[in-house]
Amino acid sequence: MNTNNIYSQNTQNQDQNISVDQCSSVVKKNSADKIWRVAIYYDTSKPSLGGHLTHLAFKGLPRCEVVALVDSNLDQIDHRRQEVGAARHYTDLQELLGAETIDILAVCSRLPGDHIEPIALAISRGIHVFCEKPLSASLEEADDIVKQAEQKGVHIAVAHLGRYAGVFQAAKWMIENGEIGEVKSFYGRGKEDHRGGGEDLLVLGTHILDLACYFFGEPSAVFAEFTMQGKPIQVGDAIETDEPIGTVAGDEVVAFYTFPGGVRAWFESRRGMADSGLRMGITIVGTAGSLAVRFDDERKLRISRSSMPPEDDTHFEDLTLPADAEIPGAAPLDFGPYQGYMRYFIRNNRRAAWEFICALEAQREPLASARDARTVLEMIYGAYRSQLSGKRVSFPLPKRTHPLENL
Repeated sequence: MNTNNIYSQNTQNQDQNISVDQCSSVVKKNSADKIWRVAIYYDTSKPSLGGHLTHLAFKGLPRCEVVALVDSNLDQIDHRRQEVGAARHYTDLQELLGAETIDILAVCSRLPGDHIEPIALAISRGIHVFCEKPLSASLEEADDIVKQAEQKGVHIAVAHLGRYAGVFQAAKWMIENGEIGEVKSFYGRGKEDHRGGGEDLLVLGTHILDLACYFFGEPSAVFAEFTMQGKPIQVGDAIETDEPIGTVAGDEVVAFYTFPGGVRAWFESRRGMADSGLRMGITIVGTAGSLAVRFDDERKLRISRSSMPPEDDTHFEDLTLPADAEIPGAAPLDFGPYQGYMRYFIRNNRRAAWEFICALEAQREPLASARDARTVLEMIYGAYRSQLSGKRVSFPLPKRTHPLENL
């Protein structure tokens, strides 16, 4: 089972199937002398809850020059510049763009409101973008990003890292090769901590929903329920969030999606459930078995060979997967002070950045594109619209405004 080298494309590129090794051969064949000039836009003057280490994605990759770090915070700036491997430092993105020629801009803030301006600047100059998720909190903004990028011939990769992680690529390989029979159901949940409900759906549910699309394609419909303290949410409702992520509502959400091939997918988040332990993860149920992954430090792929449903005393066993394929010519990964699940981010940000370069070399969409990120946001909007209308909602959504703001 060669699960490690699979880069199955999204629904717009199903004819593409490229591995890390194949990426390297494409690079050598097409543009052996090309050096990709990368700038890292990571303004630490805007603190947020943690980070997903997107700013380290291009460090140590072959034929990549990290030209500069853009950060208005001067405190310990030399340390941060060295951490990302940047040659120079700028305090302002406009200053950088006026002084340097770059091919790729990495937009590293985890806050969606910080993405639109730098992405628009990059697109206007024909610069490709590697962006932290979620791409945007506004579906109308996401539509505009996709449209403008296509008009300018710019490619945008979004750091939905599950598509690049060996554990989820292995799960996809097993699904497509019938290892658990015909898939019937997909269950996903967020962290269900103090952000449980609408906030969890946008901040962490994007990973889960994107994995469902990676496995099964784009959904056709959704039926959902949002409640706040047991009462259904209504137009105009909103909750305070830890970070400025746009309008969200509800402390509980259950959303039911219909996918191609008769697959039914659930996403669930209930506030405060994480007090009993880690809950974020996925379970994929087929006619001959089930697969499961928890988003813990190890993120092991587990399998049940039972045809019975998971709640029927099903036994799961850990699968041993091959090590990640090496990127030829890349410097050894430097995990520095980062431990546990943070190493997952470092490893798979690098894999995502390398696949993005491969995609640019082959003139194709990246594995996790702006279109894919827009689909996930549309799934979230669709869930809210279903709650507010009390009906099953089909995709694509004809109305692109936020359902909580304009039904």
